[in-house]
Amino acid sequence: ALIGQSLFGQEVYTNLRKQGHKVVGVFTVPDKDGKADPLGECQMGGGGIEWSTNQVVEAYKAVGAELNVMPFCSQFIPMNVIDFPKHGSIIYHPSILPRHRGASAINWTLIEGDMKAGFSIFWADDGLDTGPILLQKECPVEPNDTVDTLYNRFLFPEGIKAMVEAVQLIADGKAPKIPQSEDGASYEGIQKKSNAKVNMAQPTEVIHNWIRGHDKVPGAWAVIDGKPVTLYSSSMLSGSVPTGQPIEVEGASQPGLIAKSGLILFGSDGKALQVKNLQFEDGKMIPASKYFSSEETASLDLTDDEKKMAEEIRVIWKGILSNVPAIDDTTDFFKSGAASMDVVRLVEELKQKCGGVQLQNEDVYMATTFQSFIQMFVRRLRGEDQEEELVIDYVTKDVNNMTVKMPYQCFINGKFEDAEDGKTYNTVNPTDGSVICKVSYASVADVDRAVSAAKEAFDNGPWGKMNPRDRGRFVDFFEELPVGSFYNLITTEIELFDFFCILCWAQRYPSIRPDPIVTPLTALKFAELTVKAGIPKGVINIVPGSGGLVGQRMSDHPDIRKLGFTGSTPIGKQIMKSCAVSNLKKVSLELGGKSPLIIFSDCDMDKAVRMGMSSVYFNKGENCIAAGRLFVEESIHDEYIRRVVEEIKKMKIGDPLDRSTDHGPQNHKAHLDKLVEYCEIGVKEGAMLVYGGRQVDRPGFFMEPTVFTDVEDHMFIAKEESFGPVMVVSKFKDGDVDGVLSRANNTEFGLASGVFTRDINKAMYVSEKLEAGTVFVNTYNKTDVAAPFGGFKQSGFGKDLGEEALHEYLRTKAVTVEY
Repeated sequence: ALIGQSLFGQEVYTNLRKQGHKVVGVFTVPDKDGKADPLGECQMGGGGIEWSTNQVVEAYKAVGAELNVMPFCSQFIPMNVIDFPKHGSIIYHPSILPRHRGASAINWTLIEGDMKAGFSIFWADDGLDTGPILLQKECPVEPNDTVDTLYNRFLFPEGIKAMVEAVQLIADGKAPKIPQSEDGASYEGIQKKSNAKVNMAQPTEVIHNWIRGHDKVPGAWAVIDGKPVTLYSSSMLSGSVPTGQPIEVEGASQPGLIAKSGLILFGSDGKALQVKNLQFEDGKMIPASKYFSSEETASLDLTDDEKKMAEEIRVIWKGILSNVPAIDDTTDFFKSGAASMDVVRLVEELKQKCGGVQLQNEDVYMATTFQSFIQMFVRRLRGEDQEEELVIDYVTKDVNNMTVKMPYQCFINGKFEDAEDGKTYNTVNPTDGSVICKVSYASVADVDRAVSAAKEAFDNGPWGKMNPRDRGRFVDFFEELPVGSFYNLITTEIELFDFFCILCWAQRYPSIRPDPIVTPLTALKFAELTVKAGIPKGVINIVPGSGGLVGQRMSDHPDIRKLGFTGSTPIGKQIMKSCAVSNLKKVSLELGGKSPLIIFSDCDMDKAVRMGMSSVYFNKGENCIAAGRLFVEESIHDEYIRRVVEEIKKMKIGDPLDRSTDHGPQNHKAHLDKLVEYCEIGVKEGAMLVYGGRQVDRPGFFMEPTVFTDVEDHMFIAKEESFGPVMVVSKFKDGDVDGVLSRANNTEFGLASGVFTRDINKAMYVSEKLEAGTVFVNTYNKTDVAAPFGGFKQSGFGKDLGEEALHEYLRTKAVTVEY
């Protein structure tokens, strides 16, 4: 016999029957306002009962139950009913007994700040939740869990399975009876609206736990702006407190703030928390950020299909609100008698019957009348309200007749927020040396938070549980975003970063990127796009800051198992050492280069000049595979140099945001100074400076495109990478293929290389002999995501592109089975 109520009871009933158990009777609460309890709908004949009469008890005994199953029961059940069946009675209780006995167990689990929650199924006795334990299950409590999230994520679905499991254990004669210990036992009274007022004169975390421990039922409330207001969706605030409009909060140590992200409240310790939603006494719920706003959303005109779906939803509402004669546009879900269990039912029925649209419980609370609910639902169906509100503080610039909006804060766990210690640094426009904006300067604590978010996303979030096809859909969403004119400025960055992230995503692994300190804004814009694409929080985390701080912490962090680095060889060696010492991380390194480009006299001269210049001057030489040294066959050397200089003189030097610019500024001032010094060393050692070699006489960090000839093998500029627009040219004797190969390979680097010749046999011979991870033949810089990319020798190891790159993010496991 099933004794109890609610959707939970209904699901237990359904699943017990699916498992072949015979339900001989269903006993639930009386109808309320003409509306049956969900479990009552399973009852033969309908209607609920009161246990206070002998007639009801005798009716119960007449069904001949062997076991009473009590999934959720708010009534007092007489002991002569509890003890009547052969196997007695089992009860579901939403706490890990003996802790939190009583009717508000879930509430008190959160109010007390417990790290673990769970449920117990126990044998009923004459005490209050004191009977022997049959089984228990537990789960971790997340920092912002509410009664609703804990119930929906674990207590409801796992509780239903466990009730069925418990009945089967009894049927099999294997059900234990473990006496409850009184050590650690606690009993708390029932929480109601009348005793749910927030005491603001407490530490912030205590207030946070109180709010979430009453969310959604019965609802913690405070007097705000002179009015009782119920608070929902609380979270502890990390980083700096956002700006906002002050608002009076009764009993608080200081006024609250209405900010873009919600209502900011302060505890007695001066720390802050954030509340997302507010509900007034009349039942109306609003986003807290809209407290001072009276803006109205424009009404949608529904299509014929949407009107048809609205009528289907009307039928669902009528099924739940059976006491209401008719559902019209003004019908209020809650004022018509619906309770929290009806919200769960509505959300589930809509998911099953209306195109799989997934609402959250709070969506129902935010749109309580039928008309407002349909408007909200259609917006969700069209995708207009699908993404969670992302609060971003932008810096705004006008560029190329566009207004460019750029985030500038750390991106951790799906949110943009300041560095924990509030530090910032100036990111500089290299075109004129002006400050673009201040960017958050991440600390070790921020890296730790990012790692925790990534670990949580992998271990417990939806990302780690998705199959590869579903993860691939997010990548498709990302690629198909209507990104607009500004995002087109960063297409190349997105495509490349997309590839590297997909390596992680394809294997479920979240990623953390230490954003380059001199160019942070593009990656932060990318982070914004990941939210728009619906990628779950924690999967992507971006922390701007110095390599010595952020990069070093990532190298040392015990929870990071794979690290990829692009940068200088000395730093790569330090990273490799740190990764080995910390936890033997898997590492891939793309380091320095001095890539040789060999140009034979039988080349296509036009193409060799054009591609040779591209090999050096592309992106102002700030290119890891840039040709660090050109070897030009003696018979064409002078003609080649003449034509290169002729083409350089045609190049337009200017603002990179001007689409006609050929050559922009160097990345930052320190790098420009090193390039000038590099050229001075070349001249001092006897190389011939044919063109350039100086800073351009204009504001900004512009280096002249430079050409050196007569460069001997022992010279500094012949051996060291410039990472700038400096063409270093050496002659070699006509026909001396092996000689020039020996000189080209006489370097500690081996990232890329190139050869220009019309002789395919010569091209293939040279390609085989060059000691580099990439060889370009009659082209340069032509990489493809399908082609493996990575260096030899001190240019590092591991591949960034191609199928080989996937193996950098895979672990191979062998499983041997005898069966």
